[in-house]
Amino acid sequence: MPKSPTPTALPSRTDVLVSGAGPTGLTLAASLRRLGVDHVLIDRNAAVQPGSKAAAMQPCALEYLDRIGVGAGLVKEGTKGRGFRLHDRDRTLLRACYDRLDSPHPYMLLASQQTTEQHLVRRLEELGGAVHREHRLVGFTPDFPGVTATVAGPDGLLHAVYARYLVGCDGVHSTVRTAAGVGFPGDAPEQLFALADVRLKTGAGAAVSEDATFFLSEAGLLLLSPLADVLHRLVAPVPSGSPAPDADDVERLLATRGPADGAAGVDRVVAASTYRAQERVAEHFRAGAVFLAGDAAHTHSPAGAQGMNTGIQDAGNLAWKLHAVLTGIAPDALLDTYHRERRPVATRLVSLTSQFSRLAALTDPAGCRRRNALLVAAAATEEVTDWLATTLAQLDIAYTSEPDLGDPRPGTRVSPLLVPPDGLRWILALPGFGTPRRDNSADRRGPLTVRRVPDLPTTLLVRPDGYLAAAGAPGDPSEVADRIGQYLPQ
Repeated sequence: MPKSPTPTALPSRTDVLVSGAGPTGLTLAASLRRLGVDHVLIDRNAAVQPGSKAAAMQPCALEYLDRIGVGAGLVKEGTKGRGFRLHDRDRTLLRACYDRLDSPHPYMLLASQQTTEQHLVRRLEELGGAVHREHRLVGFTPDFPGVTATVAGPDGLLHAVYARYLVGCDGVHSTVRTAAGVGFPGDAPEQLFALADVRLKTGAGAAVSEDATFFLSEAGLLLLSPLADVLHRLVAPVPSGSPAPDADDVERLLATRGPADGAAGVDRVVAASTYRAQERVAEHFRAGAVFLAGDAAHTHSPAGAQGMNTGIQDAGNLAWKLHAVLTGIAPDALLDTYHRERRPVATRLVSLTSQFSRLAALTDPAGCRRRNALLVAAAATEEVTDWLATTLAQLDIAYTSEPDLGDPRPGTRVSPLLVPPDGLRWILALPGFGTPRRDNSADRRGPLTVRRVPDLPTTLLVRPDGYLAAAGAPGDPSEVADRIGQYLPQ
């Protein structure tokens, strides 16, 4: 992808300084731009980087990207996988299908992180935003009520930027997190993974599937996913010190860990690299005027294709709250709910991927047989496979500890199929008749978009990120708009 147009000179003041233009930082910047929040996005790289590791977009993240105008273009360019499989070489142990998911995207979208970033950059520029490329955060100092950041430009000159809020989307080795003094504990050793985007030879047979497929064997784990342009993404844990895989390495991994009957040959390796995975969660996602999101806040095994998706949802949770505070709709205390809502999601995610990685890493024959028998038994129960699909699709994420007694609970996701979104606006859904309106002619009242939803049992107020703010709210839009503050998360 060519360099983005050169943005204007780095300003000396902004409401939000975002450090890092990966998927999380780009999602946050595009969201802020759509909300009209003044911000600056910086990144140390000169352009979107090729060969990045994430290759799957889950339905929940796609639902958010729809809200900022990115989803449709990305879906058009990606490949729709119907779910995921667990194989013992050639034998299917378990398949979780996404077909029955309550989402406008009942599939796993298979596209490279590079493709996702390109679409996010394009949308940011359409909205009038830009990335300040080759700008690196050196550090920052508290400057009540915000911070003054020191940014090194491409010419090596240092610039001072005052920001009311600073968001670190700058990865596992986050400068923002380190400078803020936020701990990043974890108890798992680093694991090296090999990654390769390859074109398989004709007649690859059992290796090719419309699903992301985890091959489990005594030789180790192998993940194989289809991508666009008849490519496949291969990910596998490898010994420390291993180089980026070449065609021979990929064929060896396929032969020893992939399908035993007719292992696939490699026509060409398009891109290859190695990367290290850890299991860590930041102690705090907020430290005063500083926030952490994406890999800067949590990192884990790539099992389950969750990392990039979680970072995108971090950005979605934080963006509307920054807007609400900066525009005076809400007090600064609303921003504390970012940590309270998102950190438990990250903690649960690390636990889930850790357990799966340990199961997949079994190599002793007896342990593998017991694991495989357990997976086969689980696959025989539809409720289990549906639960797995919903969990990996991240459609079960909720910001509530209230028991599910059958009534809508604030903090739970509201399906876009039930209440269609209108960008990043609040939605007041009223019981009514007729077909819900999904176009730009929606009935807008101040910060609200009013929807009439057939057969809706009660009024629903939906947050800009798609989660329920209140059930049984007044049916008068003016009254709800005037009292929006009382429906904010506590």
